[in-house]
Amino acid sequence: MLNGTGLALLGAAIASLAGIGSALGVGIAGQAAAGVLAEDPKKFGKTLILQALPGTQGIYGLLLAFLIFQKVGLIGGSGLLDVPASAGFYIMLSGIPIGLVGIWSGMAQGKAAASGLMLMGKRPDQMIKGVIYAAMVETYAIFALLISILMLINVNLG
Repeated sequence: MLNGTGLALLGAAIASLAGIGSALGVGIAGQAAAGVLAEDPKKFGKTLILQALPGTQGIYGLLLAFLIFQKVGLIGGSGLLDVPASAGFYIMLSGIPIGLVGIWSGMAQGKAAASGLMLMGKRPDQMIKGVIYAAMVETYAIFALLISILMLINVNLG
């Protein structure tokens, strides 16, 4: 049976699910980047920028997981705390926004980045437009991270 501390750590695991979206998104963009490089290997630097963009969702999930670890004393030197069940439940819930949004936004950003890569492959002077389209998806991952952080910092362990 999970106690409050276990529920809180489950929240960190849920937040980490955002890495799934990043892995899939980076893979999707990487496939498109390889296609562009097959035509012009000199475009590696430019393709790398668009290929890396979907990786941020995983970073956001990792950030929230570390914040949860700090809140429950797993890192920071205070030792693992005995978190009340209700607080653990709320901490667990704080992992959901970035965990779930990170999955879908990472995949969507990978698709947008892949389209930007195809645009850049045909018209290298239009690369920034492809970056902007991919970055628009990022906005929603940032919103989810902010919601998760606001939820977490408002959990009282006392």
